[in-house]
Amino acid sequence: MNDELIKMLKYLHLGGLLENWDTYLEAARKGNFSHVRLLQHIIEQEYKIKKENSRRLKILRSKTPEKYVMETFPFKRQPKLNRKKILALYDSFDYMSKNQNIIWIGPTGVGKTGLATAFLMHAIDHEYKGRFIPFPELTEMLYKSVADHSEEKVMKTFVSYDCLLIDEVGYVEVESIQVGLFFTLMQKRHKNKTTLITSNLGFSQWTSFLRNDQLTAALIDRLTENSHVINMKNCGSLRCKLDPAD
Repeated sequence: MNDELIKMLKYLHLGGLLENWDTYLEAARKGNFSHVRLLQHIIEQEYKIKKENSRRLKILRSKTPEKYVMETFPFKRQPKLNRKKILALYDSFDYMSKNQNIIWIGPTGVGKTGLATAFLMHAIDHEYKGRFIPFPELTEMLYKSVADHSEEKVMKTFVSYDCLLIDEVGYVEVESIQVGLFFTLMQKRHKNKTTLITSNLGFSQWTSFLRNDQLTAALIDRLTENSHVINMKNCGSLRCKLDPAD
């Protein structure tokens, strides 16, 4: 392959073709492919490479700390968890196609984050844009955006994610302005995008950290109107074991 051809392939971002050039030529020499079939094979391989690269980039941009998948979740150690319901929801993919929310509620260490992350990874595998962010970090970012006048930009960014996983809702108290901003975000995403939430507190306890009865009631109303709630309150902790947990 000459330098000019290498330059053109790089310009066209045909990395797979560049890397496998000799392999394809050898296949052509051996007569394993017709001209049409060889071209089709090259295009198929290039497509697969670009799809996988796109998937990896989306996972990287999602800022997910642990890439948990459903296949590794230890359902056998959580017999009180409705495995059939969770897998049916996961396999049907309705939570994305219908812009539904999923909320996991239960104590620390029962696997909420592991399950929520598996749903997020599932969405990314289907070419959706996703993001993982802990609730304290999200509310802090929204709060700082007011101070530096980037509120519109930050809000637009978090509204745009097809699947947004907000982890650890309820672990910290927030100021009134943060509650208002969080409510606005949830309102903008309502029935337009999928939001995944994990919380160690039941809905009746959310006023303890949101500290605004009216906004809390309105927020819960928005979140639950088009949501699946996974109750893990009676599940035991997995943290003393080696399997993934939150």
